[in-house]
Amino acid sequence: MTGSEPSVRLLRLYTDGASRGNPGPAGMGLVIEDGQGTRLWGGCRYIGEVTNNQAEYLALIEGLRKAAEWRPERLEVMMDSELVVQQVSGRYRVRSPELKTLYNQAMALLRSFPAARVVHVPRGRNRGADALANRAIDEWKPDRGQEMEAARHRRAGRAPLQAQGPD
Repeated sequence: MTGSEPSVRLLRLYTDGASRGNPGPAGMGLVIEDGQGTRLWGGCRYIGEVTNNQAEYLALIEGLRKAAEWRPERLEVMMDSELVVQQVSGRYRVRSPELKTLYNQAMALLRSFPAARVVHVPRGRNRGADALANRAIDEWKPDRGQEMEAARHRRAGRAPLQAQGPD
């Protein structure tokens, strides 16, 4: 997207963060669909060694940034992380200092949309994002340079995603 495209009425963002170990090697997966369920974009990225909850928040943040490119009138975010959904919905407090920073970033991005809601969905309804998050971990080759690069991107708060075409 170049930013000159017209906005869409409804956009659905599916996000998933996965960590193998807690903390452990982690990845994020994102799928963006229009209101009719047509996949517009999908992407994944290895995000280094983080906890599962951090991976979920990082996926949400990156997904919100990507969804903003479509300038939707309404955004529905689908996640299988009940903790993150409850926290951004205001039903649970965020106690962890590491998550508080990520929570604040996510909330600022959510407030930038005209209308947005975050919904908990069963893992089965989040298969596309889940598969991409796991693919990011599976395809990562552990070498010192890659780990340092992933850490640098995490500190910067963002990094390019590996885009996937429609399936």
